[in-house]
Amino acid sequence: MKAARLNRLFGASGNCFDVAIDHGMFNEKSFLGGIENMSQAVDIVARAAPDAIQLPPGTAPLLQARKGKDRPALVLRTDIANVYGTPLPEVLFSEVIDRPVEQAVRLDAACVVVNLLMLPNQPAVHRDCIRNINALKHACDLASMPLMVEPLAMQDNAKGGYMVDGEIDKILPLVRQAVELGADIIKADPCDEVAEYHRVVEIAQGVPVLVRGGGKVSDAEILTRTKALMAEGARGIVYGRNVIHHEKPGAMTRALMAVVHENASVEDALAMVA
Repeated sequence: MKAARLNRLFGASGNCFDVAIDHGMFNEKSFLGGIENMSQAVDIVARAAPDAIQLPPGTAPLLQARKGKDRPALVLRTDIANVYGTPLPEVLFSEVIDRPVEQAVRLDAACVVVNLLMLPNQPAVHRDCIRNINALKHACDLASMPLMVEPLAMQDNAKGGYMVDGEIDKILPLVRQAVELGADIIKADPCDEVAEYHRVVEIAQGVPVLVRGGGKVSDAEILTRTKALMAEGARGIVYGRNVIHHEKPGAMTRALMAVVHENASVEDALAMVA
């Protein structure tokens, strides 16, 4: 049942914090900071006990080999794309791994995640993503595997590489398209004006929305933003660089968990990473 796997992600509070450590999948050297040693990175984050850790198939066993009943759930990254560098390659692609849902079942994943990318003037990549989601949706339903879709509107890479577009009028239709394609969970960017994020939650039509973290920012900024996004109706967060690039990734994980699950104040959360 999908519900059983979703319960492993959302737990008693109904919210979820998924730490993304899947950056090595995308063949970008700049993404590898803080995760050169994946065994160590997974161990540090897992000991801080987030709800889930997002990993590719090659390093997912580092999490799933941990002993005990309390290890974080696995969210399996199922796609590869070459859209993050500067300049962009001549030929772009987004492609899923072979038999992704079978791999997810073998790895005891609670969920699979796939991109829905929209780059300026690159409709072929968007088409690739739609094909990926369509194929995954059917396989996920057959295996009762929840499908997390990551609608990602990006700016022109010429502006400085991997940069998301926080314009809400670009986020809204892409989120709704992900819902209509059958997403069980949405992983979406924050918009430029956090106070408008309830519109993203509304357009998702009851599908839980987890918010991406984006680039590394100060502790005060990420905790304040998280608190505000939760107040707007988000059901949780998927943060990577704001955890793995932190000098105290375990402490930051615990602080964010307190905000997501216990409605902790920004001040109390900051004290946890001081």
